[in-house]
Amino acid sequence: MNRKANQPLVAVSTDVRQFEDACWHAVQQRYLEAALDTAGVFPVLVPSFGGRLDFDELLAGVDGVMITGSDSNVHAALYDGDASEANGPYDVARDATTLPLIRKAIDCGVPLLAICRGMQEMNVALGGSLATEIQERPGSLDHRAPESGSWDEWFAIRHAVAIEPGGCLASVLGPRGIRVNSLHRQAVKRMSTRLQVEATAEDGTIEAVSVRDSLAFALGVQWHPEYWVKSDEASSRVFRAFGEEVRFHARARTRVPPAAV
Repeated sequence: MNRKANQPLVAVSTDVRQFEDACWHAVQQRYLEAALDTAGVFPVLVPSFGGRLDFDELLAGVDGVMITGSDSNVHAALYDGDASEANGPYDVARDATTLPLIRKAIDCGVPLLAICRGMQEMNVALGGSLATEIQERPGSLDHRAPESGSWDEWFAIRHAVAIEPGGCLASVLGPRGIRVNSLHRQAVKRMSTRLQVEATAEDGTIEAVSVRDSLAFALGVQWHPEYWVKSDEASSRVFRAFGEEVRFHARARTRVPPAAV
């Protein structure tokens, strides 16, 4: 079997964590399972080494990029925000890796799926800014996870989002609204001019974006489709669509041009 065509490689972002006095570059298993089992791609973890990595070489060897969510926030200094500890925790090594990787993937036409923090990174990478502690805004929903409970309770599907007609997300899910989970304190404030809105919550929070001038699929969602991918049709469709775009990119790269006449 041709693995490149049937199960192409997808670069996956990692968080930098400290466990038992050691530094780890890690990602939650649910992202990897959703990529492998639903998108049908081969996830490859990218260490958060920032400028020590050759992103051109990386993107020459993969056919997709997935930027995961995290409980850390994009460092506010990257968009002239309030870089206080109250707006943390931060992961500057991840920021130094994901932001250039996102820009390079878009410029190279490599399919991109960005989830929660990943969508916020997309916006910052392309020149936008973020609002912090959005639950404190007048009229805002509380988009944070419950303070206690099980994983299923934290990731429970909680609120509706309206999908913009005619966009990338509508082509994946259809024009009808869906319900999603919500586990974030930050959200898009000033949206990059390179992005367009794909979905919004009832309080106006931007819930999904795509890249206007992208050469390939480039979608960011503020919720966590990886968690319910096996039981929620909308979540599954997001990953299936990403997998289809990755395989299309893989076939296009490996297609042998016709012989000159």
